[in-house]
Amino acid sequence: MSNARKLADNLPTEGSLYGRNMIVNGSMNVAQRSTSVTGLGANATGYYTVDRWQIETGGSNSGRFTMSQSSDAPSGFGNSLKLDCTTADTSIAAGEYLLLEYHIEGQDLQRIKKGTSDAEEVTISFYVKANAAFNFVLEFYDNDNNRTCSKLFPTTTSWNRVELTYPADTTGAFGDDNASSVRLFFWIHAGSTYTGGTLNSSAFNTQSSANRAPGISSFYSSTNNELYITGVQMEVGPQSTPFEHEPVGVTLSKCQRYFQKYNYSNDLSSVTSANTLPVNCCYNSTVAYGGSKLQQEMRTSPTFSASAANTWVFYTEGASHVVSEMTAYETGPFMWGMKFVTSGSWSAGNALYGRPSSTSSYYQFDAEL
Repeated sequence: MSNARKLADNLPTEGSLYGRNMIVNGSMNVAQRSTSVTGLGANATGYYTVDRWQIETGGSNSGRFTMSQSSDAPSGFGNSLKLDCTTADTSIAAGEYLLLEYHIEGQDLQRIKKGTSDAEEVTISFYVKANAAFNFVLEFYDNDNNRTCSKLFPTTTSWNRVELTYPADTTGAFGDDNASSVRLFFWIHAGSTYTGGTLNSSAFNTQSSANRAPGISSFYSSTNNELYITGVQMEVGPQSTPFEHEPVGVTLSKCQRYFQKYNYSNDLSSVTSANTLPVNCCYNSTVAYGGSKLQQEMRTSPTFSASAANTWVFYTEGASHVVSEMTAYETGPFMWGMKFVTSGSWSAGNALYGRPSSTSSYYQFDAEL
């Protein structure tokens, strides 16, 4: 069979070829927060490295791991997400779990037609590699209707593409909004609370804890354990298609709907040439305000956070000033504003120029699901 015929057999027969992947940053190319974070483990739920990919942990487990963006990837990819076990946990309590997860807005899922007589099957594919043979689970969870279906998948020491098809579900529609309607859970460690039943793999049912991840191995079984994943794609229909690559700038703009970070380390070589704050205006002798348009409209009004105020320096009237407060002021999905307070003295109406004074300087906006 010719290569052209093979490709044709693997492409959708209807609908657009562009935008068929419902996963943002499935190729693990964008990592705004960090490229590596160590010491993650018990109750360390959050987003740490590769954009859109969250870690969730629970229970009293003693395992620890490093999460990083890796250059070890299958042919055609430049990056993967890597988990590296640094402290083992071989005494697994019932309520323990470790999940790698991804959340999707309901308005991006309407094409699945869930909750109607026309409901579609969904296929999720990804490349995975580990240091040994393991069995893990990918759970497709309908967050709007508390319905779920889980599929077991294996790993080997080589890169392999896993393809999992989830059945159509005519019960429970997804909300057509910007809230989290689907959560994809990669189960890589869990106790009997989540593994003690029978894997719910053939149809969507009301979620039952014991049936979510039976049959999985434990990522925490040894400090030799490593897990790599990339090329994650979720699409309508009963078969997978070749991964939908896109320009990294397109992926970045999609990621910035959920998170935007501005810091010294944005590929700049010195503090003096680093990311500067937009021009601000002194309101009175101690307070100034500033703001700007966000790089990308965000999912909702974001939460603002920043490095300590003393990691920034401000200039006005030929003198430098350290601020004692740097907080959000009327931040929304399109624009942001900041308030600055100094213990020194400014002149009302003057412009105020700010820049980092430390390599740890940053400010960021978070609208993650």
